[in-house]
Amino acid sequence: MGYLALLRAPHVTRLLLGTLLGRLPAGMTALVVALALREAGAPYSRIGLATAAYAISAAIGGPVLGRIVDRTGQPRVLLGSAVLAGGGYALLAFAPGNAAAAITGAAVAGLCMPPLEPCLRALWPDVVAEEQLDTAYAFDSASQQILYVAGPLAVAGIAAVASPVAALWTAAGLGLLGALVVATAGPARRWQAPPRDHGAGLLGPLRSPGLVLLLIGLAGAGWTVGSQNVLFIAYAERHPHQLPGGAGSLLALAALAGLLGALGYGAVRWRSSTATRTWAMALGMGACYLPLLTLPAAGPMAVLAFVSGLGLAPLLAAAFVLVAELAPVGTVTEAFAWLVTLFATGNALGYAVSGSLVATSLAAVAWCSVAGITLGGVLLFAARRRLQPLPAPAGAGAPEPALAG
Repeated sequence: MGYLALLRAPHVTRLLLGTLLGRLPAGMTALVVALALREAGAPYSRIGLATAAYAISAAIGGPVLGRIVDRTGQPRVLLGSAVLAGGGYALLAFAPGNAAAAITGAAVAGLCMPPLEPCLRALWPDVVAEEQLDTAYAFDSASQQILYVAGPLAVAGIAAVASPVAALWTAAGLGLLGALVVATAGPARRWQAPPRDHGAGLLGPLRSPGLVLLLIGLAGAGWTVGSQNVLFIAYAERHPHQLPGGAGSLLALAALAGLLGALGYGAVRWRSSTATRTWAMALGMGACYLPLLTLPAAGPMAVLAFVSGLGLAPLLAAAFVLVAELAPVGTVTEAFAWLVTLFATGNALGYAVSGSLVATSLAAVAWCSVAGITLGGVLLFAARRRLQPLPAPAGAGAPEPALAG
């Protein structure tokens, strides 16, 4: 089944567009908060605290909201969290110069960010045929590459035409609109997770050793992406007249490659197991990053930036399927939320460590970037037997369809 067949399936286009709209604020927030606070005269230290509050709160809130979705369904959680997150953006917009308001608003926006990513991934098995799942997850992964290019561009455009505060209001509105589109769709209204295993306890999906190992490996991929951002920024600063567009060009090339990589992955009819594809894609992503260690001249560096982006989206597309296979019964939405959290945590750590190394050596930053996914890929390969889902009754590894009627 190809992408046209996927998009022609009932509800698919609506769910994709709604999720993209609602997730766009995630690609906007770091930049728009910085611009709004800076315009209000806030020091950079406060900007750092506000963006950190958003990131930490989002990392905490995602799994919590995912668990609530697994217990109560999608619409109420999506709409309620979107309203609360919008309130956080509104608080930022009303008082960007007030330290308490800025940090509290950012924290609320992150904590209540609607869990559209995990909700969509939990819906895919109910919305498309089994043979379309790889294509659906690949298309989902490809859309993320668009998201993190479109988000900063949207902020820049709105800030230029109106103001950073207007971009904050836009982020609030987009989050609510996207959640409304998804929450009122038939599949989201009818979806219900099967009853949780009695032994799930507080750990929920994290009681699956294979899932925990997968999440740690994907945190390594997040580390690499965060470190890559620092690498490209520092490289562009050291080649100011040789690289049109600076770091933005390198990041855009990597994102374009990720988009193409995901589309290519989804077009293949894979015969290997999901676990095998996942560790192979992780090692492949590491191989795509290795050439960056050469730190060549600007022209070849642009080519290497493109090559580095080829592996991430296919890795995520395979991992999405594997998460659904490894998650204990009744915990799939929370499991997907943990994936988002662990990847974002790895990203932040990679960014922080690379930032501390950049003044010493650009080569050290390149090694730091390569190390994250290399270690993650080696871990997944070493744990490949643990990544095989245990035999279970039909429908136990993913939400059962609840679309009758």
